[in-house]
Amino acid sequence: MTVALRYHSTRGSSPVATLSEAMAAGLAPDGGLYVPEHLPRLRVADFRQGETLAETATTLLAPFFAGDKLANELPAICAEALTFPTPLHALPQHPNTSVLELFHGPTAAFKDVGARFLAACLRRLRGDDARRLTILVATSGDTGAAVGAAFHRQPGINVVILYPDSRVSPRQAHQLGCFGGNVQALRVQGRFDDCQRMVKAALNDTALQTQSPLSSANSISLGRLLPQMSYYAHAALAWWHQYGEALNLIVPTGNLGNALAAVWVRQMELPIGLIHLACNANTTLPDFFNGNDYTPRQAVATLANAMDVGAPSNFERLRWTFPDPDDLRAQLHVESVDDRTIREVIARHAGEHGEVFCPHTATAVHVLDKLRATGDDLPWAIVATAHPAKFESVVEPLIGRAVDVPTSLAAMLQRPAEAEALDAEDDALREWLLPRADEGSALLPTV
Repeated sequence: MTVALRYHSTRGSSPVATLSEAMAAGLAPDGGLYVPEHLPRLRVADFRQGETLAETATTLLAPFFAGDKLANELPAICAEALTFPTPLHALPQHPNTSVLELFHGPTAAFKDVGARFLAACLRRLRGDDARRLTILVATSGDTGAAVGAAFHRQPGINVVILYPDSRVSPRQAHQLGCFGGNVQALRVQGRFDDCQRMVKAALNDTALQTQSPLSSANSISLGRLLPQMSYYAHAALAWWHQYGEALNLIVPTGNLGNALAAVWVRQMELPIGLIHLACNANTTLPDFFNGNDYTPRQAVATLANAMDVGAPSNFERLRWTFPDPDDLRAQLHVESVDDRTIREVIARHAGEHGEVFCPHTATAVHVLDKLRATGDDLPWAIVATAHPAKFESVVEPLIGRAVDVPTSLAAMLQRPAEAEALDAEDDALREWLLPRADEGSALLPTV
């Protein structure tokens, strides 16, 4: 008999939940993040060589879904969500160096993987539930568009995207407001951390939840985090089969969800070696890993705007994974990269090698360049989190030419876009949501 894996809060004061309950809630009632009772262990032999990404995800996530009402649906969920490639390919100019491209989904960012998976799960969980569910998502640039695309026109679900006004790229802003119908974008007059705080406050508002069920599609949701593990496992397994050694990763990170996914795959004993994290000028994580106390602070605006996070939510899950601070610091190397360096990396690699990176990926490239300068010759994979065309106002002046726009992104840019302004206050979001709490109403006419 299969024993169901249960989930509890990082803060320890909420009832134990099933995976379906945890995904539906998003945030635990005590404000913590859901984590499994333990991380399962898998072997390379558990996976077939040459599997598709969806097949790898099915095997990888099966222990997390064991005993859950969605367990039998997992293969179909993976097949429905993971329909685009996440290729690992060599950089010809750089020996022993690869790029893991995560930007081939509908909105040209890695967030498409988790958003589409969560949408497939929630559609099945809702079944015939007549109540309209509202998905709240705070975004520093890429998450909101991925969630909007994944849930657009999905019956019975509204999506409300909060993003910091003037702190995302023009094309990101257009994506966030181009959906219409059941997807509404709100331009918050503040920082991403304000958006994230407002979403958490709404999710913890019992009275608001009673009037209109709310959930989250940020990386605080297990439905977003778990599928992001799949592309790391897929790449590491392919590397292992080809070379017989572990793959080392350099991951750009802000809210720590993408980085945590890589860490959990390694904790499951799959062949991932060293993990280095690249941050922008927001130094909350680098400061901690350099031996200082963990001290959240207000985010500062940078060229790598999707990583502009001063209080990364998934740090709670990272601490759950490694409760001892010294042990945690030993697990990862974390480095900060400023805007001047981001510009220099983008310009130099385009000029010398013809390689074009988005500002976020450029932070990882810089970490790699420093490693190679010291004589490091280990096999490293740079994680490319977004397509450079999403940041043309930054990239194109540095490389002296236009960046080709992926077909799916070009289609979104042809649509009209609209976003409503909102103060950066918890009560402002509450007051915006309350008049729309009528269970039968969509946000806007369907387009």
